[in-house]
Amino acid sequence: MNDNFKYSDITNKIIKAYYNVYNKLGLGLGFGFLEKVYENAMMIEIKKMGLKCEKQVPIKVYYDEETIGHYFADIIVEKVVIIELKADESICEEHKIQLVNYLKATDVEVGLLLNFGKKAEFRRKVLTNKYKS
Repeated sequence: MNDNFKYSDITNKIIKAYYNVYNKLGLGLGFGFLEKVYENAMMIEIKKMGLKCEKQVPIKVYYDEETIGHYFADIIVEKVVIIELKADESICEEHKIQLVNYLKATDVEVGLLLNFGKKAEFRRKVLTNKYKS
């Protein structure tokens, strides 16, 4: 894994936790459970990695300083990485956009999209705060 990314020490541990969960729950298949099952397993694995994490963290969306919507981040690690979990056949553009929108709505700059589909796949997104409006 590339260690030149922002918070790569944390994201590398998260990705290792992801593969642990994928391999243990998948029994060679890697898919079939609901996202909540993967979320609970990821919380266990992330904590084993020595990282602090919270699940279902509320995110408010603002427009002209007024709240116009609420979302929930699946997991936030060390208050610096948002994890969006999916249990779909594969990652699609809508999943990537959802993660970017979570980053836009928070001060968090790094996101991981982890899919527990037919094959293990993930995406890392970085959106630095200076580019957020």
